[in-house]
Amino acid sequence: MNKGKIGVQMFNLKNKIIELGAYETLRKIKELGFNAVEVTQIQMTEENVAELRRASVDFDIKIASISAPLDTMPGMPGESLAKDFDKIVNDCRILDCNFIRIGMMPITLMGQKDKVMEYIHTAEEMAERLAEYGIELYYHNHHIEFEKYDNECLLDIMKNNTTKLGFELDVHWAQRGGENPINVIKRFAGRVSLIHLKDYRIGHMDLTADDFKDMGKFMQKFTNIIEFAELGQGNLDIKGIIDAGVESGVQYYLIEQDDTYGRDPFDCLKESADYLREIGYGDWF
Repeated sequence: MNKGKIGVQMFNLKNKIIELGAYETLRKIKELGFNAVEVTQIQMTEENVAELRRASVDFDIKIASISAPLDTMPGMPGESLAKDFDKIVNDCRILDCNFIRIGMMPITLMGQKDKVMEYIHTAEEMAERLAEYGIELYYHNHHIEFEKYDNECLLDIMKNNTTKLGFELDVHWAQRGGENPINVIKRFAGRVSLIHLKDYRIGHMDLTADDFKDMGKFMQKFTNIIEFAELGQGNLDIKGIIDAGVESGVQYYLIEQDDTYGRDPFDCLKESADYLREIGYGDWF
């Protein structure tokens, strides 16, 4: 079997980065046995980029990908490919990274197909521009991209109207969107090099006497008990997902957990890593 690389999506660690800094956060990631990361939730200042570079060299950690939107929301801070193209390309050069991922389309476009199609066209143009520098552009899905238009889900519309744009498939959000993540991965074969590995758990519904008196409160709890889980602690077929990824050309399997519900994220990462080792992927780290 071909092998991919298991790494960490650093969204899990945004508070650790604030607390410890980029260098010490990557040191801890290395101590947990990981050798690849996807960088997000960190300001890409000159100092932070230098610290990421120093840590990647000192700890032999591959910077698999970095994050950047096509454009920032009006009035919102931060870099974007539209405004800071040369700087972001240079960051990739410094970090020896050839993947940039878009975390999400602007929320102002969601549910408006015409505007989304304009966004897709812009993303494809940016992917073509980045390709001239040896950099690939990937779009990361949530559940909203599984809304259907004329019986075709938006994520497939995005794929079918582009050739250069790649897709970073998030298996939890695909499941939450009503699809089998394995089927989605197979459908996107050749267009997916990055996967977010996270499990999908039905949480415990902690009801009080008041909830039984107010049907609105009950339904709020009843319909919102889905949780982001450590690998092996939810309902997804993680081995089947990884095997489908191998068949579809995935290079990096990045562990992510949007919410750890009060647990230390390093402990959650260790639990997920231990599970992957238990099911036979120890030499993919």
